[in-house]
Amino acid sequence: MGIRNYLIEGVSGTGKTSVCNELKRRGYHAINGDRELVYQGDPETGTPTEGFTHVHHIWHVDKVKDLVANHDEEVTFFCGGSRNFSKFIDLFDGVFVLDVDLDTLNRRLDERPEDEWGGKGRKTERELIVRLHKTKEDIPKNGMIIDATAPIEEVVDEIVRQSEENKHERQ
Repeated sequence: MGIRNYLIEGVSGTGKTSVCNELKRRGYHAINGDRELVYQGDPETGTPTEGFTHVHHIWHVDKVKDLVANHDEEVTFFCGGSRNFSKFIDLFDGVFVLDVDLDTLNRRLDERPEDEWGGKGRKTERELIVRLHKTKEDIPKNGMIIDATAPIEEVVDEIVRQSEENKHERQ
């Protein structure tokens, strides 16, 4: 929905939802992909699947394309993780990857309620998140790394600053 569009990615617990909420609070157009674009499907074909698994946590590619094609906003931030980002990543002007140290990640996951992904008592999910944090296998490789251990206001300041720099480089 923006003339410029950015993807904000990172492993679970790095702050994608918090960044999305802060961008919205500041008046930016931000889409929480984990709520507005997500479904369970095959990452290659997009065919819907039953049940919930991390590997099938994907976004509707056609919806992403439609939103990117709409230029009603100056800039749109797409926040969240999807296992099929390779199907639409080329549509974005840039990708920000939120990153935190393992202690911060574990603390944030400890603060999650039991019914939330990776929350208390969800040992298998936590182990997956920690493995993905270590290997970085589930995130875009060429994104701009953002230190998401800072207070959320500073994290968003940095994302906005870099997106503005990118704007001027393109002109």
